Amino acid sequence: MNGGEAKAAEAVVVGSGPNGLSAAITLARAGLPVRVLEAADGLGGGARSSELTLPGFLHDLCSAVHPLGAGSPFFRALPLAEHGLEWAHPPAPLAHPLDDGSAVVLERSLDATAAGLGEDGRAYRRLLAPLAGEWDALAADVLGPPRWPRRPLALLRFGLGAIRSGRGLAESVFRGARARALFAGVAAHSTLPLERSPSAAFGLILSAAAHAVGWPLPRGGAQAVTGALLAHLRRLGGAAEAGAPLDSIDDLPEGTLVLCDVSPRELARLSGDRLPPGYRWKLGRFRPGLGAYKLDWALDRPIPWRDAACARAATVHLGGTLEEIAASERAASSGGHAVRPFVILVQPSLFYPGRAPPGKHTAWAYCHVPNGSTFPMAERIEAQVERFAPGFREAVLARRVLAPADLERRNRNLIGGDPNGGAPDLGQLFLRPTWRTYSTPDPLIYICSASTPPGGGVHGMCGHFAALRALRRRGLR
Repeated sequence: MNGGEAKAAEAVVVGSGPNGLSAAITLARAGLPVRVLEAADGLGGGARSSELTLPGFLHDLCSAVHPLGAGSPFFRALPLAEHGLEWAHPPAPLAHPLDDGSAVVLERSLDATAAGLGEDGRAYRRLLAPLAGEWDALAADVLGPPRWPRRPLALLRFGLGAIRSGRGLAESVFRGARARALFAGVAAHSTLPLERSPSAAFGLILSAAAHAVGWPLPRGGAQAVTGALLAHLRRLGGAAEAGAPLDSIDDLPEGTLVLCDVSPRELARLSGDRLPPGYRWKLGRFRPGLGAYKLDWALDRPIPWRDAACARAATVHLGGTLEEIAASERAASSGGHAVRPFVILVQPSLFYPGRAPPGKHTAWAYCHVPNGSTFPMAERIEAQVERFAPGFREAVLARRVLAPADLERRNRNLIGGDPNGGAPDLGQLFLRPTWRTYSTPDPLIYICSASTPPGGGVHGMCGHFAALRALRRRGLR
């Protein structure tokens, strides 16, 4: 870190992920001089893109599809399009192939989705129409800290289903295997066993987002989100520096306001004796969630899906039935590794050029594994792709394996490969990471990472709300 430059800043944000940059923007909009310090060689945290396999093949380190980014109240209030952020919408947000050779498709249109669910179409419409129709109100209340809702009735409609388990909701609302499988796959993004509450909440919010704002990809990869946020921060007079590790908050000038886009464990390390032992103990008890085992592929052709409808979606869920998906997530949560893991696959190069050389393609996929797992899952992941796309392996030019330890080495916030900032069960969902949420016992130190409400996802809301809390306590808002 350049100490002279840090002394000029009234506020310092540690970490340059979407939440860190959102915190910095919020502070800069309030007139504070702000600098972002990033330990890694590149800015962006998990929202970064690079050539992981072969030259000319652009891959995203973590997230690639951003429904909560497109639907984020904070991002939507920023002029990110002026800074080059453009969303690419695939014809369908999601496809879920089945063993009979067909695929269930979650379409942008709620009615079109319902039409593909046969006997469960009416039930699907009843479940999702109110949530998708009131997305702005729902997002404002759900993507934030616990507080009195702006639209109590909209939140109540969501909460009645959200508090349930994903499996319980799917089996009580839907009769057929197709609708149950579709909802189970979306709910499995929770990283919770589908029998555990509130896994249904993730299925509902992500399904509603698909109909309200889509599941788009940023043109240019996840790095485009980082680039737009950085450009806006700099327009506001803020600055960001990569390759600038901070060993201790005490290394900053006295009186510096510090917002940390880091894990609770890292916050305790950076703060040291600035925070009391009891609070540091609580930070140490915050539990990480499941890890991700990720594969990136360079391909010489599109994935040869058995059902061509899968090529209409950027995201494809590979897991068959609700029962199979539930077994996979249950195994990972209990320390095991499913023979047929539930796999989330993204094929971005189908929907905008520049991700691969002409005629070539990229794809990535991951499954959930126990936190910190060292078990090799690459063969099992590829077997799941081959199951629904025979001949897939013949299309692979190169692959890159990112096991949980590899992910953590690239981003210290991904503890044990956890991309979501901590286990999102009821015990931690509303106490992320403690009852103080963004604040700490030190009035100059705040945490603004995905370990704070509303949790994981590229939406910037954690950083935005943490910065608002800091501004209020300083009497600047």
